[in-house]
Amino acid sequence: MESTIQPLNPIAISIGPLDIRWYGLIIGIGIALALILAIRESEKRGLQKELFADLMLWAIPIAIISARIYYVIFQWDYYSQNPGDMIKIWEGGIAIHGALIGSVITAVIFAKKRGVSFWKIADIAAPSIILGQAIGRWGNFMNQEAHGGEVTRAFLENLYLPDFIINQMYINGTYYHPTFLYESVWNILGFILLILLRKVNLRRGELFLTYVIWYSIGRYFVEGMRTDSLMLTEMLRTAQMISIVLVVGAIILLIFRRMKGYANQRYLDKSA
Repeated sequence: MESTIQPLNPIAISIGPLDIRWYGLIIGIGIALALILAIRESEKRGLQKELFADLMLWAIPIAIISARIYYVIFQWDYYSQNPGDMIKIWEGGIAIHGALIGSVITAVIFAKKRGVSFWKIADIAAPSIILGQAIGRWGNFMNQEAHGGEVTRAFLENLYLPDFIINQMYINGTYYHPTFLYESVWNILGFILLILLRKVNLRRGELFLTYVIWYSIGRYFVEGMRTDSLMLTEMLRTAQMISIVLVVGAIILLIFRRMKGYANQRYLDKSA
């Protein structure tokens, strides 16, 4: 049976010499849905309708650049010897943590320029971000990348996965953990949690910090299963270390903001 399994075509549409890959298409869909969700919620919270559209014009390109810079830094042994490859983003090599760092820095500057609370923007965006991440992981699925270690077909069947997922995890004669799926499901659960927490009317900033903690915990465990991790040392994975730092940092920041009275405003408050 295995010898007849063909992977899904990673190319969605071909227009002459131009190939539009499922990876980019799925990422685009994730961004579009995330933006629509954020715009709708921002209007409810008393912000201008075009605020998030304007923010995304800056955040998306900066996130892509910072995601690439992050990847290059942690693969410096290779890129220092091949500097011409640094810009070849079309060959793969971006990191979500780099994208998040770039996006947050952009949002902080943008919020200050517009006279709006960064924490209010971040709280509104948190469910959108994790939903976009959940959708985006299916781009990795189409590329047969970001998978875990070897497993058997029986293992995957025991997870009650549909055949199209099981077959796509058959790569060069071996089945692999669908870690893209584990992270996608974790992120969908996080999205549901954040939507529910909106009704709790948490203090300003705490929805976003909850997102950071939730995503980082899931990423830590999923990263431990992957075979393509960026490594700090032979034993230490970069994404796991970043996840630990983010969880600890978010908890400290949450407590600090409450103690200092910086989080007295609530999510449902109309003030900017």
